Amino acid sequence: MPPAIPIATYRLQLTADFDFDAAARVLPYLKALGISHVYASPFTKARKGSTHGYDVVDHTKFNPELGGEAGFSRLSDALKQNDLGLILDFVPNHVGVHFADNPWWLDVLEWGQTSPHAVSFDIDWDLLPYRARGGVLLPILGSSYGQALERGEIELRYDEAEGSFSAWYFEHRLPIAPERYGEVLRAIVRESGAEDSAAGRAMLDLAARYRGLRHPNRTEAPTLKAELRAIDGGAGVIARGLTAYRAAKDRPTQTLALHHLLERQHYKLGHWRLASSDINYRRFFDVNTLAGLRVEDAGTFEASHSLVKRLIAEDRLQGLRLDHIDGLRDPAQYFQRLRRLIRSAQGAKAKPFYIVVEKILGEDEKLPAFTGVDGTTGYEWMNVISQVLVDGSGLDPLNEIWRQISNQSPNLVPVLREAKRRVLETLLTSEFTVLTRLLARIAGGHYSTRDFSADSLRQALELYVLHFPVYRTYLTPSGAKAHDRALIVETIARARADWFAADEGIFDFLRDALTMDLLKPGRPPHGAPRVRRFALKVQQFTGPMMAKSLEDTTFYRYHRLVALNEVGGDPAAGALPAGRFHTMMQARISEWPHGMTATATHDTKRGEDARTRIMALAEIPGEWTSAVARWKVLNAPHLVLDGEMRAPSATFEYMLYQALIGAWEPDDPSFVERMQAYALKAAREGKQETSWLNPHQAYEDGVKTFIERILDRKTSAEFLDSLETLAQRTARIGALNSLSQVTLKATMPGVPDFYQGTELWDFSLVDPDNRRPVDFAERAELLAATEAPDWGALAQSWRDGRLKLAWTRHLLRLRNEVPDVFASGGYEPLEVDGPHRDHVIAFARRHGRDAVIVTVARWFAPFTQSGRAWPRPDAFDGTIDVTGYATEVGTNRLPLSTLFEQLPVAVLRARTPAKGSKRKQSRP
Repeated sequence: MPPAIPIATYRLQLTADFDFDAAARVLPYLKALGISHVYASPFTKARKGSTHGYDVVDHTKFNPELGGEAGFSRLSDALKQNDLGLILDFVPNHVGVHFADNPWWLDVLEWGQTSPHAVSFDIDWDLLPYRARGGVLLPILGSSYGQALERGEIELRYDEAEGSFSAWYFEHRLPIAPERYGEVLRAIVRESGAEDSAAGRAMLDLAARYRGLRHPNRTEAPTLKAELRAIDGGAGVIARGLTAYRAAKDRPTQTLALHHLLERQHYKLGHWRLASSDINYRRFFDVNTLAGLRVEDAGTFEASHSLVKRLIAEDRLQGLRLDHIDGLRDPAQYFQRLRRLIRSAQGAKAKPFYIVVEKILGEDEKLPAFTGVDGTTGYEWMNVISQVLVDGSGLDPLNEIWRQISNQSPNLVPVLREAKRRVLETLLTSEFTVLTRLLARIAGGHYSTRDFSADSLRQALELYVLHFPVYRTYLTPSGAKAHDRALIVETIARARADWFAADEGIFDFLRDALTMDLLKPGRPPHGAPRVRRFALKVQQFTGPMMAKSLEDTTFYRYHRLVALNEVGGDPAAGALPAGRFHTMMQARISEWPHGMTATATHDTKRGEDARTRIMALAEIPGEWTSAVARWKVLNAPHLVLDGEMRAPSATFEYMLYQALIGAWEPDDPSFVERMQAYALKAAREGKQETSWLNPHQAYEDGVKTFIERILDRKTSAEFLDSLETLAQRTARIGALNSLSQVTLKATMPGVPDFYQGTELWDFSLVDPDNRRPVDFAERAELLAATEAPDWGALAQSWRDGRLKLAWTRHLLRLRNEVPDVFASGGYEPLEVDGPHRDHVIAFARRHGRDAVIVTVARWFAPFTQSGRAWPRPDAFDGTIDVTGYATEVGTNRLPLSTLFEQLPVAVLRARTPAKGSKRKQSRP
């Protein structure tokens, strides 16, 4: 039986090409590697063809493209046979909408606010202008509504099997409200001239039976559809009569008929560009096809978690990774409900259940203590590892290089603030408008605040959002805790400092609305439901706002050292001192000892080993500066110039050189295409010269041409020779960094998580590049061939990746041999002495008398001739104080040259004195 707390997890990306059965076939390999739990991407029913599974359309069913329930049963049996647990990446925050595959969404489109599923979606029904009834905007059209209508792209169709009418826009189904069936049937019978036929009379009789608004209702509609379906010859009459609604530019009567019918539905069709300003349902970020799910509604929670509950009850699921918890209205309530669900499912056989959350923490931000949660998925620790391994002495020179190339300060704050403005003005305008309208209604609800104009409130709220420093607060309907209150007050103070108009109490009002202090006794009365809704919806907004501004914009504008431009990270961060690292690890032991530690995920901006290669630039900043200066001259003829357009821009060109250093695989025949695809995404995400909303075709083509030219040996031999020379050196330092990285991940507090395929070198770029198929057969063969590794030989052939694979297994074997040391053990920094003490991080993990001594090197340039040679053991001068630990070396001071005899990383089993013996405490 797998342990309750995983020893190590392994992320598998399930797709139609890598389904449940394919996953089952790789389980013996994962077991041999040392994995205890498979961490699976979402496998509930997703949109057909999904490559990630996050566009769930039915939480209650298995994804048929992965093999359905039968395929999952085979995987579940294989997991038990290999003694492996299963952790599901579950998506509680949103579902895939539009198209024709989400039954809840289709029901809402058909029945509007009377649908039992309407409460499951966060729709502001009354926001659509010029409509007598509420509705939801559907921004699905590729052109204006009028053009789509006159081109005949919107068609009214009849489903003979269901007895139902729907409008269709290509693959999008738009159910017609049953209360409009009467007028449709009358028009159809008239158009087909079937008034005197038996089928026509039956249809007219059916239409006459259901008159008036709201008829047929939900109870009556199934009968109407069944009777319509049963009319003999009815389908033929309908097929002929639908021409009454066949719109075209030269058919104005029919076009108007279809338009009027569509205007009487519970939805409004619109151009996709309207989404940024007019959409009135909460989305996942700015993705129109992913609608927010209101799991705060008890019925929605129960229905969407029914399959999960069954799997827990059947002991076929041992853990959950909860996606995007910052999208939830009340995460604290959600986790309380989830814990009750788990206990109910387990019944009398209650046992620990592993739960981690996808949560991006700001610097010094603490994860709230949610019920039953073991920690995060580990983005913050990925960045801690990078910061403790990067050479801080090289960051100042890199700051100066960036200053010269970008002609701006390396200060990140103005870059992020400008990115936030861009996102507010383009991507998330509609969500922000919902908030400002709600705030204005609150202000107008009492005479003491009614003079705060809508425009002033909008500007004040905008300043608050621009200055808000983290992803969100965690208020509950009962109010704000001290930490959240302080954060809101501090942000209000910064916003107020940027306000140039008369204040007159507007920021005090905004503060009290955000904290819900407006509802305190003795205050002027404001509508409690509105105030709570506003405060809690702001929390749901600031998360996507920060994500789109920082991760998906700033990261693609600020290129000081792109290895630090990672999810959960700070691109302008400095290096982390070893002492601070030790302090953080000791805090983690007491706070979140069982959260995941990741170094790569499906969301990271580049592969974990591409990142360590780029980090090497901080160790040779002078040579990097010289190389870039030379490359800019060599590649100047390959720039694409057109008037004032330069493709790529100077800053983007600098980013491309770093990306090439990280991803350099010249033997990969698809390398040029991969780099071009990455550059296109990076350019659009940066939203400067081009964007997803407004692509600049000439610029994008120019970037593509530039990459093609500089990577073509016929035109750029001198550049490629220079790049190859430097890339070989950064690859060597990067490989050494990677060994230290995986060692820290596997031995520091937390559960190490391995993204699929990264046990060999991972030089991938951002998704979808990091979701390419993994050759598990090759990995299994290599693992079997290195059962008794010759570390010296593996180090000599480090480029083939077998060294990383063998070392990963070595680390995971150790975790399996002494699981309590890592799951429940303490953390003690070990003192390092000698000239190279700053180049080493050393600590001990201990539980009972069992212990493990961990030592990793960093900042390898001095030991490798700046990346030209593998380091020799005797190059490291220093010792580790292990007083109180008995090791096979048999001394209290371990020489670095001995520890690093085989590799510049070491993990040693050790024993501590029996209880009662005195042991010296090493200082950090």
